[in-house]
Amino acid sequence: MVQRDNNFVPISMAVLLHVALFSSMFIAVNFARHVPITPMAIQATLVTEIPKVAPPVVRKEPEPKPEPVVQEPEPEPDNSEQLRLEAEEQKRIQDALIEKERLEKLRQQKEAERLRKEREETQRKKDEEAKKEREREEAERKRQEDIERQRLENERIRKELEAEQRQQEITEEQRRLAANSSPAMAAYKFAIAQKIRRNWSVPASAGPDTVCVVNFRQLPSGDVVEGTIRVSCNKDDEALKRSAEAAIRKSSPLPLPSSPDLYIAQLELNLRPEK
Repeated sequence: MVQRDNNFVPISMAVLLHVALFSSMFIAVNFARHVPITPMAIQATLVTEIPKVAPPVVRKEPEPKPEPVVQEPEPEPDNSEQLRLEAEEQKRIQDALIEKERLEKLRQQKEAERLRKEREETQRKKDEEAKKEREREEAERKRQEDIERQRLENERIRKELEAEQRQQEITEEQRRLAANSSPAMAAYKFAIAQKIRRNWSVPASAGPDTVCVVNFRQLPSGDVVEGTIRVSCNKDDEALKRSAEAAIRKSSPLPLPSSPDLYIAQLELNLRPEK
């Protein structure tokens, strides 16, 4: 568009120059055609017979040839402004490309930095999770060790207690056996059985060979613990069993031993009705 504007002025001047030349030539030709021809003066003697004279030939002058129009070479268009504009446009495009490349590099750098931070954050979280997992495993290991240590300690204490209890039971059994075989134990059991027989209302169905085995629990005070009385007789006679149970309840509290060592919590006696 700029090149056309620059060529318009010289082209217009050339056209005007040609029009002026053609106009001047046209005016000159018309002026030559209308110039009046002045007749020449001729002196002659009049005679009777006038010879025929041919009319003067008017020589028509040839029309002047138009001067050849020398077409001047068109001036070289001044495209310095166009070149300048093109150079500026090229520079603007180049600057735009450079700026685009710079922005792209900056974007790539920011993206790389973002990805790097994401990787670091992901790795940090993994490291923290791994650390927490190690701490949980260590805590669980210590807890299991504490549980195992406590279990072993409890097992040791249990075994010691069981050993002590067994030893006490052995000692108590030895003492009981020794007491049972002693005359004092025999007298103690006889006194208990004698009191129960005195309180026993033997039914008429019992015979002379009736034997009832009674088993019950007593307190150190001699009181019989309710619900612990068991009676088994050699005769399947419910009335006989009930009468023996009633006798044991009626005899509570039972006679006390002469020595605390003779006390027996669980008593088992063979009862026979008094003859």
